[in-house]
Amino acid sequence: MERQVKRIVVLVIGWLLIAFGVVGLFLPVLQGVLFIMLGLLVLSRESQTAHRWLQHGRQRYPHVDAKLKEWGKWWRQRFGREKSEDNPGTD
Repeated sequence: MERQVKRIVVLVIGWLLIAFGVVGLFLPVLQGVLFIMLGLLVLSRESQTAHRWLQHGRQRYPHVDAKLKEWGKWWRQRFGREKSEDNPGTD
């Protein structure tokens, strides 16, 4: 049951990010490609197709991929999945 709830949450968040990305393609305020890549990143945990699309997007937009990696590193440092250089006592 818990696995199904987690899967639904991942799918909803991923598709919302992709929807924001599509809207962002037409609005100058949102970074459409970035939101689409984030959505695919989230969905790639549950879908092989999304994983392949993400790999294609990473090759086509390397600057967006670099930004996603930077944000991922920040996220892991902030929430304790990776040791921070500033605070080596955190896990």
